[in-house]
Amino acid sequence: MGRARQRVCLQDGLKLDLNRLARNGFIKPSANIGSRGIRWTHSYWGEIASGMISADMSGQNDGWLQVQLGNLDQTIILVARHRHFGGKQWYFMCENRPASVLWKPNGATRFCSRQTWGRRVAYQSQFNDATNRAHSGKARIKSRLIADLDPNEWDLPPKPKWMRWLTYNRHVARYDHYEDILDYGCVALAAKLAKDFFK
Repeated sequence: MGRARQRVCLQDGLKLDLNRLARNGFIKPSANIGSRGIRWTHSYWGEIASGMISADMSGQNDGWLQVQLGNLDQTIILVARHRHFGGKQWYFMCENRPASVLWKPNGATRFCSRQTWGRRVAYQSQFNDATNRAHSGKARIKSRLIADLDPNEWDLPPKPKWMRWLTYNRHVARYDHYEDILDYGCVALAAKLAKDFFK
């Protein structure tokens, strides 16, 4: 059974993912991008928030990112850490701790890391029971494999051309595991209904 909702769900709020911001051109190492508009959207509700982001990463190993969203005007320090095999990885600094992702749960007044929010928040999956986790897992695997195929034609899409067979077979095994969980749930439910019916 899923956990009772005593904590705030992170996915119900807003998210800043440093790697996604870089891919979408909101930040760029060794550059000051200036101010740009940003939108947060939900697949069902559409746009849920919009604001402005400014970033300066022109320093060698440090920079900043500013988020303006309604009454929120937050500046976040950025730092670069050297990787073991060369190059640098940029992080947000939150409570003297590096983080790649910051969250602003519903009702919060700022963006912070998951660790900073602590036990006040939880991920959506922590509220789900085994059946809902299995459905979510199947959907996640399907979305990774579907590429440009029609999602309505496939339960489990074929291996994408760029994917290694070892990786694809891991996805298939995980998908089958989720199927087994759902099948077991259906059998258990049918047994319970039959038992109640013949009382």
